Amino acid sequence: MADPQELRIPEIPVSKDTTEQEAVYSRLRQAIMVGAIEPGTHLTMRGLAAAMNLSPTPIREALRRLNSEHAIELLPNRRMTVPVMTLGRFEELVSLRIALEVHAAARSVRYISDVVIDEMQQIDLRMDRALVNDDLDALTILNHQFHRKLYAANPYQVAIPVIESVWLQLGPFQRQVVKGINEFYKVDRHREIVAALQSRDVAALMTATENDIKEGVVESGKRLLTLMSEPA
Repeated sequence: MADPQELRIPEIPVSKDTTEQEAVYSRLRQAIMVGAIEPGTHLTMRGLAAAMNLSPTPIREALRRLNSEHAIELLPNRRMTVPVMTLGRFEELVSLRIALEVHAAARSVRYISDVVIDEMQQIDLRMDRALVNDDLDALTILNHQFHRKLYAANPYQVAIPVIESVWLQLGPFQRQVVKGINEFYKVDRHREIVAALQSRDVAALMTATENDIKEGVVESGKRLLTLMSEPA
């Protein structure tokens, strides 16, 4: 578990007209979503202010928003923590992720352009390089970009905020899962997703999207949580 004084909160690009409060929220949200903050980590204003070289004021508002999104928990002693994952919670979240993302993928087919499909291919190639280099931050960020690129093809982007809420709740634990991805993820399902999009095959796209999540997250996550729950 990370010491609050040793938190790693990666920088992210923000536009020049972004307020400090919004920039702090986005940076903390991204750190949680990519798993830079471990499950069970206690968060303090002082620790976060030191890690981000900021005053506590914008951090306080960011934490309030993240608590409302279930990314952090407020404990009875008013301390804040990144939730610890349990097998039951994990199963609920990944089941919801599959349902939402299979639906969102299918709804995007009619709108997606060849240009966007080519961009998704390029993202997948960058993911391959990140995997070879064992760059877990890049791998997670690029995976989100790949899927978001697909779902955002639908001009009615009502599913994306809900999907990102699930990513946010899975993020801290998913980083631990990604470390063992090679054991379960034997087929590049992103290539199957791209191929299905190129042929506008909705059924194949739905299958590839479901398999991508199951093999990339579910199997490894269930095994890890089962091992963690066993007595030493």
